[in-house]
Amino acid sequence: MLPDQYCQHKAAGSGSSFYACFRFLPPARRKAITALYAFCREVDDIVDDRALPPESARYKLAGWRREITDLYAGHPDHPITRALLPHLASCSLEQAHFMAIIDGMEMDLDRHRYSTFDELARYCWHVAGAVGILAAKIFGASRPETLLYAEKLGLAFQLTNIIRDVGEDLAIGRIYLPADEMARFGVTETDLARQDGGAAFTGLMRFQADRALALYDKAFSLLPEEDRPAQKPGIMMASIYRELLLEIVRCGFPVLTRRVSLTKGKKLWLAWKAWLHE
Repeated sequence: MLPDQYCQHKAAGSGSSFYACFRFLPPARRKAITALYAFCREVDDIVDDRALPPESARYKLAGWRREITDLYAGHPDHPITRALLPHLASCSLEQAHFMAIIDGMEMDLDRHRYSTFDELARYCWHVAGAVGILAAKIFGASRPETLLYAEKLGLAFQLTNIIRDVGEDLAIGRIYLPADEMARFGVTETDLARQDGGAAFTGLMRFQADRALALYDKAFSLLPEEDRPAQKPGIMMASIYRELLLEIVRCGFPVLTRRVSLTKGKKLWLAWKAWLHE
């Protein structure tokens, strides 16, 4: 299997809406973003594999650090890094951002709780903000403000994931809701374990949702008009993710017991609408 084919298989197999939006890109950029997405899936799968002991996960992540070093030395071995190699210079992709993503994955092995939002935001920058910067460069970023937009949008995406996945994360021992904010709203870990979705939990989640929605607005206020056409794939995904968040709000935050999602048809309609609007 050729490197690009490996990446396409990895990305398509995830079933994510992100991959569908890549199809609107020119071939070279589509190959680059698919390789980036495959890399993210590869390292994320390592820390999400519950059958893998933490020491084994660390060993695999260390292997990816070596692989990224080899990539920037010009002799990658893995199909994903071989697929990324032709795009490093043309898209100005920095080694530090790939390493930051791996750092973020390792954070999931080291800690499963966050005391404050500032702590959580640092984690989110590694697992989503750095990804956003790399993606924005692949799509085409001519202004530094576009990279700030990408950071904010990545944070908004990650907070949306956190809100959607509260119950699923709890099942594997992880809580990404800041502890000080849980205390402020009177929500305990015992409440979460009991799947108590009462008024206190709803208030906490509405606070989280309002912050994420404000970040979507902030991100788009930073995006320069001249880069909006190039950034269409991210805008399309933002349309889908923001609507998902609004759907969770409309449903009353049932995230302790089920995963809220949009239909495939609604996702396609939102993506197409965003494409035409831009």
